[in-house]
Formats: sequence, structure tokens, C-alpha cells
Amino acid sequence: MDRTAQLIARPAEYAVAYDPAGPPGPPQLGAPAPGTPHLAALRRRAASVLAGNWTGTSTVPSPGLYPHQWSWDSAFIAIGLRHVSPRRAQTELETLLDAQWDDGRIPHIVFNPSVPLDAYFPSPDFWRSSTAGRAAGAPRTVQTSGIVQPPVHALAAWLVHRADPGLSRARGFLTRVYPRLAAWHRYLLHRRDLGGGGLVSVVHPWEQGMDNAPSWDAPLSRVAPAPARSFRRADLDHGAPEDRPTDLDYGRYVRLATEYRDGGYRDGGVRDSAYGEGGLRDGGHGDGRVRDGGHLDGRPQDGREQGGREQGGRDEDSRPQDGREQGGREQGGRDEDSRPQDGREPGGREPGGGYEDASGAGGRGAAGGAEFAVEDPAFNALLIASEHALARIAHELGATGTARHARAERLTAALVERLWDPAEGMFFCRDLRGGDPDPGRRPPTGALVPERGVSGLVPLLLPGLPREVAAALVRTLRGPHFGLGTTTRLAPSYDLLGEAFDPHRYWRGPAWFNTSWLLERGLRLHGDQAGADALRAAVLDIADSSDFAEYVDPYTGEACGATGFSWTAALTLDLLHDDTTSGTGVMAGPGIPAGTGITALKGGDRG
Repeated sequence: MDRTAQLIARPAEYAVAYDPAGPPGPPQLGAPAPGTPHLAALRRRAASVLAGNWTGTSTVPSPGLYPHQWSWDSAFIAIGLRHVSPRRAQTELETLLDAQWDDGRIPHIVFNPSVPLDAYFPSPDFWRSSTAGRAAGAPRTVQTSGIVQPPVHALAAWLVHRADPGLSRARGFLTRVYPRLAAWHRYLLHRRDLGGGGLVSVVHPWEQGMDNAPSWDAPLSRVAPAPARSFRRADLDHGAPEDRPTDLDYGRYVRLATEYRDGGYRDGGVRDSAYGEGGLRDGGHGDGRVRDGGHLDGRPQDGREQGGREQGGRDEDSRPQDGREQGGREQGGRDEDSRPQDGREPGGREPGGGYEDASGAGGRGAAGGAEFAVEDPAFNALLIASEHALARIAHELGATGTARHARAERLTAALVERLWDPAEGMFFCRDLRGGDPDPGRRPPTGALVPERGVSGLVPLLLPGLPREVAAALVRTLRGPHFGLGTTTRLAPSYDLLGEAFDPHRYWRGPAWFNTSWLLERGLRLHGDQAGADALRAAVLDIADSSDFAEYVDPYTGEACGATGFSWTAALTLDLLHDDTTSGTGVMAGPGIPAGTGITALKGGDRG
């Protein structure tokens, strides 16, 4: 039996990461706090952080350091926030999805217009989403970035629904978010399959979320940096330069983002011509309603894929029944490369006009992935996890979800086929623009990047992994390169033995709470209850002692980055809820203090 057949044929249990530990239902906020006084106090403090970082419609990661809404942060925040207020958790995701582009992408930042432009770089006037992103369907009423972050959102939406199904059904929460989540997945699978092997590529290090990980060093080495004088690094206002990306790397980040922007945020996916525009037209017609059952399992009733393609081609319908694009535009209003048909570049510039910008160079830019295109294991694993969750949402809305589960298993097979290294016992990034003996090959094959990062362990979250792969990941996690449970209490973001390891430099060594949460889910899913329990206890202890730090020294637990960090507090609540649903109590707390006392230490680069 080949690997794909093995993965699809193998029975999979999806419960651990995709459902709460106990029966669904609203949090019992008025009950006396059970368990130890220490855990009850930790719950209240975590809830206080989320209350202090709440803007009324979303939660900022950190008010001073990250004063806007970040995409994958909001997903993790909603996962924890559901234990305090399922309604706020729903609003968190709805606010983010309101900024979705017509091509389906969910931008990595949604900017708060009340925040001064110089409070964060790159700011809205750098990204120019409403002009440079016009052809890709950027919203006109809100400013966003033009790149994306890992797709945790469908998983978050399912867990939020499960926290209070009655409220969710009464508000039509899943019915409204499902078409948008399906469009988001379609964008990734159709526009970002730059290697032709079925996996999604990131076109900027910031998209993967682990911004300055050593895995990006080799791909970035081919990118000419923007001159340092052409932009101002706001992150250095909040941290020491030795804990931040270098000026050279930052110049490369800016150059890549500028080129993508000046190309109209156009993607170069090999499946673009076969799949058309995609976007916010998934049965819901952009108004949040699923019609004719929405074909939520990915298959219309006549046995063909939507749009007349046989099964195995595209997923749900990408065109509304009234023949219009999302936002009321007629079909054909733009062509497949996302340029308006009037011959102008996005933003109204004549072709070739260009302008001087933060890159220090004018010009029309390039399609995403022209210089930097990497298949990342964590990004793809989170898409697979969310595809399983989207199948559960489809089932809740009346479909079987079978096709989505099958798609997730096919993606798992592709992940193992393209990114797994059995000799090293972990997954690695594939640099599609490097190491290929035939660089002109289309699609490119690229080469694995020989850097061990925590991204290569995150696929442990997946239920469809071959048993030998899951077992090898656990051995690697506990071995000398990551040392979990021996030399480290939380898994470092990078190889302890690697030349680039630094316990304080952002994603080049420190431990992060979101990756620890994902690994805890994975250990529990694959039957290592003792290992999961130990990791959970370490997360709770270090979150407490570090004042909910953004990230920590993997050896000492010393706080780095911001404190009072939202996803740290949110995932603390989620792990505490596991404790309450296993028999020691329920989510409780007599109230949430108004203040948080948030301070900033080292940190502050998120694109």
C-alpha cells in the first residue's frame, strides 16, 4: 500500500484538537472557583489580560507593541476567549473576516484607524491595501496588510462554536463564517500552490508567523535588501537590537513586501489558470448565507465538483448564482493575473509608471513567490487541521464533510511526501527557489532547508500522520535538539545545537506559548498523555511566572518580548479549561479587573 493510500485508509480520531475535553456548553462564569486558589487566581489574571487588550471589536496582541489586530493571534485568542465569553470570541473572528479580501485571503494585519501611523511599521501607508490591493479585492473601508498568516481560523471557529452551540446557532455564527473560511482555504490551495505538489507556499517570512527563524536565512540571502535609510524600524523602540532581526534581514523583509505590493499582491500559483478567481463566492454569495445546502462537503449533488469540474478538482462553488463577484462586480471584471482590465496597475498607475517607495526602488513589482517561495510544515499542518475543522462545520450545517476530511488526508500525504526527512525524524521547509539543479523547471522542485525549527514538529497536531512519523517526531522533540522535558521545559523555536541558536532572539531560540499549545495537543492526540500533562503543567507555570510573556528563554523561563500578551493568556485559559473539564471544576471567576499593568520588555517585530 503506498503512503497516500495508507493515510486515507487509516482510521483517524479527530476529537482531541477539534473538540473541547468535555461536553459543549457556555462557561459557568458565576460559579465559585474550584480547584486550587492558585489556579483560580491564574484564571482571573488571564481573563484580565484579555479584558484589558479588548478594543470593543477585537483583541490586540499587546496595546503598546502590537496595537492592531493580527490574524493568527486572533484565532488563538478566540480559542481561549471562548471560555470567558463565547460572544466575544465570535466577534473576534467576525471582525477579522470582515476585512477579508475578495480573492479569499485573510490579511495578517487589520489596522485600527485610531492608532497613529508612526506607532507601528509597516503601517497602512506602506501596504496601501485599498489601492495596491484593489484588483485582488481588498476592502475599501478598512486598511489591511497584503500578506497572510497561518490558517488557524476554521479550527478556532469550530472550537468557539462548541463552547456554546446554542448561542452560535441562534446568531447563525457558523452559517455566516463558513463561506468565508472556505474561500480562505480555496485561496491558499489554488493561488499559493507554487510548487505544484499540493502544498501551500509562503511568499514572505512574516506570513509563516515565525518571522526571523533560521529556516528563512538561505531563501532570504537571494533578496537584495531595501536601503536602511528608506524606512524606520519601530520595533527597535521596544527592544535591544541584539534581540531583534538584523538591519540586513529587515531590509530584505521590506524589499519582499514592497515588490509584492507593487505587483498588485498578485500570486503566481500554478493552479490559477485552472481554478479561476476563487474568492468569496462559496455558495454563500458573500452575504454569509449558504444556499441549496452550500454543497458543504465539497461535492454538488450531480457528482461533479462545482463549476462543472469532476471530483478531485476544485472544491466548493466559487461563483454566486446571480453571476456577480463578491461586492457586486460582474464576472470578468478582472483577469486571472489580478490586473484591472483598463490596463492600469493597481492604485491607478499607468503600466511601467512606478514610484519611489520604502524599498528605495521604483517599478511594477513582482508576483508573490517570484524571489521567495517556501513550503512550510507548520503553515500546511495548520491548514490541514483547519480543513478537518471545516469538515466538522460543514457537518454541523447539514453536509457530511467527507470530502473535506479526504482533502485533509491528501494534504497530509503531500506534507509527508514533500517535507518529511526520515533520517532526521522531523519535517523541514522546502525552498522552491533554491537548490534545484534545473531552476527553470515549472513547477520548481526546490530543496529542503537543513535547519531544525519548531515548525517541523507542529505536524504532530495531525491525526492522519503515519504512526512511525508521529513516533519519530516525539523522539526528536525530546532529543538533544529540542530537549523537551530534560534540558528545556518548553520546546525552543530553534535547534539547541544549531549555529544560529540564541535563547532571546525572537524565533531563533526562545520558546513560544502558541507552539507549546500545538505540541501539547499533538502529544495528547497521539496517546502520550504523560508527556502532554507535563507540557501543559510547564506552560501554565511559566505563563504565570512570566506574567503571560510573549515568549521566554527555553532554559530559564525568563520573560522576553511583551508581557500581558494576549495569546499567552488565551491559551492559558484553554489549558486551564482542560483541567476543569476533566473533573476538577468548571471555568469560574467572580469578575475581571479593569486594568492589566501591561509592560513591554524585549520584542516587537511582526511585520
